[in-house]
Amino acid sequence: MPLDLSPHDLLRWYLDAGVDEAIGEVPVDRFAVSTKPAPPPRPVAAAAPPPAQPVRLSHDGGAAARSPHDGGTAAHVAGQCRDLAQLRQAMEAFDALPLKRTAMSTVFADGNADADIMCIGEAPGQEEDRQGLPFIGKSGKLLDRMLASIGLDRTSVYISNVVPWRPVDNRKPTADEVAVCLPFITRHIELVDPKLLILFGGAAASALLGRSEGINRLRGRWFEYSSPGLPRPVAVMPTFHPAYLLRTPAAKREAWRDLLAVRKHIDGHS
Repeated sequence: MPLDLSPHDLLRWYLDAGVDEAIGEVPVDRFAVSTKPAPPPRPVAAAAPPPAQPVRLSHDGGAAARSPHDGGTAAHVAGQCRDLAQLRQAMEAFDALPLKRTAMSTVFADGNADADIMCIGEAPGQEEDRQGLPFIGKSGKLLDRMLASIGLDRTSVYISNVVPWRPVDNRKPTADEVAVCLPFITRHIELVDPKLLILFGGAAASALLGRSEGINRLRGRWFEYSSPGLPRPVAVMPTFHPAYLLRTPAAKREAWRDLLAVRKHIDGHS
């Protein structure tokens, strides 16, 4: 830099050199500043998570969601029902299960509530959801033929499902969805008080028998179903679901054997 300049000449020299802003009177060593560690960021308080919906175990071991409008868990609500009309009303009012909010209908039951035989499937399909009745459509027609083969029809049996609301796209209900619905079907069985249960499909058999085996291992074997609201254990025969038989016709032979065992049991206890 030139020496012995007047203040005016020095300022002019700075302007000619491109200096157009005064930062401060004390010079700052930018190289020294850049080597210092940056101060740590100030902590940000995390937002409190939304309160989780309470899930408790029901009296029979299944998870039961609490409905904001029913005043208790599914197990509590179902246990308060003294007849089928009350149970149906309670299920239609229960809204703690997201599955129900996507369904058109609460598919409650069909057939004769005074029958000695109760048939239980997995969950409604599209046609069942539309009409509000279990086992109609193609699988329902096959069920009717299966029952007719051993001298039964919808006037001599009572029909329901473990899950009364149709899963979207007819998918299989999740274990949590089955657990939430389990108190309802348990109370349903208690109120009907059948002498024989026919469980169609692995989901129904696993849920009500508390077994982990698949339907291929459970079908054709006699079991007993018990619950606190039943006066005695109920005989149970698991077999293939009609929808599975439509996809796997070769399994109809085993299903026919199961139905013959049911007919033999009926004749021996009539």
